[in-house]
Amino acid sequence: MSSHKLLQIALVLFGAVFCLVYPLAVFWPSGWAWHAGPPADSQYFMMIVGVYATLGVFLILAARDPLAHRSLILFTIWSSLVHAAVMAVQSAGSPVHSGHLLGDVPALILVAAVLGGLLYADRARDPAVPA
Repeated sequence: MSSHKLLQIALVLFGAVFCLVYPLAVFWPSGWAWHAGPPADSQYFMMIVGVYATLGVFLILAARDPLAHRSLILFTIWSSLVHAAVMAVQSAGSPVHSGHLLGDVPALILVAAVLGGLLYADRARDPAVPA
C-alpha cells in the first residue's frame, strides 16, 4: 500500500479518534479526563472536546487530498507533541494524574509520529511539494 493511501487512512482514523475524546473520557477517565466526575462537569474539558472534535472533522476532510492540507497536518503533528510534553510534565508530578502517562500522552505521540512519518514519505514521492 502506498504512503499516500496510508496517510489518508491515518487521517480518517485519527480524525475519528479526535471526535471520540468525550466517550474515551467516559470509559477511561484516568487516562483522558483531568477532573473528577462526569466529563461534562468540567467546562475546560468540554472546551477541549469541542476543539478536538473540530480538528477531527477537518482531518477527515483533509484525507481527500493530504498534501493540499499539509499545514493542517503539520499543526496536528506539532500541537500533539507540545500537548503531550505539557501533559507528561504535569502527569509526572501528580500521582492522581499519572494515568495520562499511559493514556493520552502516548496517544498524542503516536499521532505525531504516524502522521509525521507518513507525511514525509508522501511528500518524498512528490518532489514539487516544498519541504
